Amino acid sequence: MEITFWGAARAVTGSQHLIHANGKRVLLDCGLFQGHRAEALERNRNLPFDAASIDALVLSHAHIDHCGNIPTLVKSGFRGDIHCTMATSDLVSIMLRDSAHINTKDVQYVNKKHRRKGLPPVEPLYTVEEAEHALDYLVAHKYNRWFPVTEGVQAILLDAGHILGSAITILSINENGQTVRLGFTGDLGRKDLPILRDPTVVRDLDYLITESTYGNRLHEDINQVEQELAESVMETHSRRGKLIIPAFAVERTQEVIYTLHRLRMAGRIPPLPVYVDSPLAIDATEIFRLHPECFDEETNEFLLREQDPFGFRGLHYTRNVEESKELNEMDGPMIIISASGMCEAGRILHHLKNNIEDPRNTVLIVSFQAEHTLGRRIAEKNENVRIFGDEYRLRAQVKVIDAFSAHADRDELLWWVGFAKPGLKGVFVVHGEEDQSLALAEAIEDRETPDVMVPYRGDRVAL
Repeated sequence: MEITFWGAARAVTGSQHLIHANGKRVLLDCGLFQGHRAEALERNRNLPFDAASIDALVLSHAHIDHCGNIPTLVKSGFRGDIHCTMATSDLVSIMLRDSAHINTKDVQYVNKKHRRKGLPPVEPLYTVEEAEHALDYLVAHKYNRWFPVTEGVQAILLDAGHILGSAITILSINENGQTVRLGFTGDLGRKDLPILRDPTVVRDLDYLITESTYGNRLHEDINQVEQELAESVMETHSRRGKLIIPAFAVERTQEVIYTLHRLRMAGRIPPLPVYVDSPLAIDATEIFRLHPECFDEETNEFLLREQDPFGFRGLHYTRNVEESKELNEMDGPMIIISASGMCEAGRILHHLKNNIEDPRNTVLIVSFQAEHTLGRRIAEKNENVRIFGDEYRLRAQVKVIDAFSAHADRDELLWWVGFAKPGLKGVFVVHGEEDQSLALAEAIEDRETPDVMVPYRGDRVAL
């Protein structure tokens, strides 16, 4: 049996890890690679393996960098089952449709510019119809129940505490009379995050594939989130500006809404209007309401007292395009929460284009920003940024709240790996920028774990 690392190897996005056992192939995740537009399109269009040869896919969660290239996999010949949790199945059904819709709209916008410049048109990665066809292959499972994947391979999905429905995958692989337990963290969450349960600890693994997004960083105390968000609201309110929050439509948007709700109830921020300008976030919030089984005890108690963690007076969910455009004509103070979280697509680009040059406004970064993304350039406070190919001066205030992160930091990762360590024969560190992955690998090695590897894309390892 062997593993080939085809994505999120010394990089954060595009998660894809291929398991070969018993003559079968099992893919862990099939995410979109995000970064420079040309490189991303090239890598996402051209899968590094024969899609028809993949027998099954096990999906860790519904973020686009983990599920977003499933339609390409299916239209390239994949016909196996896509295993995931029940909440992930519901979220993926809206995520992939939205990804296709946004990609098509963005391509139309880019092609208008191409026509004016005499450049050839580009095609969308996949259409809404192709995304919907891919959904036919989803098979949903409850947490904590074993199920067959392929001949000789069984899996169980454990709560990862990262986003709604996120899972740690444990594969039990039997080949030639030998059984190997392989764990895959997907994206590992944190203890004491709002809304969700803490990540499940895992023991008795032979091999582990672990994420390392924050492999050499420590988060701020999660208890500081409310204070920092309140400060950002109050500072922007005093300038009568707009607080623009790029946020992933799944999890981060709901966390921000829930925190604003709590601040409003406590009288710590004024009752200024809040607009959630993302059809996907609206749909995702409805799915959150359908899955209280994923909530932690505190959120379930809030649900009983207040009925709706994701609704309060002054909160507006904006679905159609005309309502979205009207926000750019309105004066502050106000809060606009919009996707995508890394500012690479969707309505957030239009809000940034229209508001980023006004010093009264604030861009509040509450999500991890991968290299070469617009969000990363804003977080680093580049003097000039390009949006839809045009250059804008970054005059708005920029604030970053790392404590909102749903990824475990270095100490939290080491704590979690510590439970799996007895008996571990090897650890593969993925899903992190190279310096973060290497630092985490070194820290794991220092704790006397054998054979810790940071694979390159395309590396193949025998177990």
